[in-house]
Amino acid sequence: MLILTSLAALGGLTLILAAMLILANKKLHVEEDPRIDIVEDMLPHANCGACGFPGCRPFAEALVSGNALPGKCTVSSEDGRVQIAQFLGVDVGAEEKIVARLACAGGTNVARNRARYQGLQTCQAASLVSGGGKGCFWGCLGLGDCEVSCDFDAITMNPFSLPVVNEDKCTACGDCVEACPKDLFSLQAASHRLWVACKNLDAGDEILEECQVACTACARCAMDAPGNLITMKNNLPVVDYSQNHATQVPIQRCPTGAIVWIDEKKGVIKGEQSKKIIRKGERPIASS
Repeated sequence: MLILTSLAALGGLTLILAAMLILANKKLHVEEDPRIDIVEDMLPHANCGACGFPGCRPFAEALVSGNALPGKCTVSSEDGRVQIAQFLGVDVGAEEKIVARLACAGGTNVARNRARYQGLQTCQAASLVSGGGKGCFWGCLGLGDCEVSCDFDAITMNPFSLPVVNEDKCTACGDCVEACPKDLFSLQAASHRLWVACKNLDAGDEILEECQVACTACARCAMDAPGNLITMKNNLPVVDYSQNHATQVPIQRCPTGAIVWIDEKKGVIKGEQSKKIIRKGERPIASS
């Protein structure tokens, strides 16, 4: 009898709690704006995070709620952004495209290895074995972790085992930044055309034995740049992008081409006094 009473009491309590939950759900339920689904369908479904939101669905919710403008989606086409803006009755908004940039130009035709790495063919693994064997400790290891990490086919390895970023395809998702053990990638505004393609911290021409396109800290770019656009820090030129940096003057006297101009159509442009690299093959492994 005691057991039956206990079961009845427990069952009654369960029914009461269930009823309370049903009532609370009806009372507190908020209808989702049907426009969210429509806007989400208009987005490219890249889920790259370049807009600042963790995916296209949260971005669609922000658009509908008025907390973001369509222009923040740099992956979508201009027509796609306009379509969303017209549907929501808002301005398109403007957002400068962000792209991944590589601070190294040391491909196998210009940079030397001190040892031949054998093992798991990833940059992460190679970097754990004496830094990967490259003469320049800061240089790209060329095993393509960045290419593998990119879900948008925006990175390809050139014939000299150096990553090349396709700005049109790049969504600034940041996966390549995370994948590179040498910390050579960074996300930059596409307008940052004046670019230091090197991370070597050593000063002097001795580094040229290891990489022919390394920065030697000669500071000519800093001397030639207007005002204080470029300053030298840790033996590397640093561009102040808050200033007007639309100038190719600083690249002209760079002897190695370590500072370049990245043209939207022509690609990498080096200065007039930069040494021309004509080697098509791999540099031999240096002896100790």
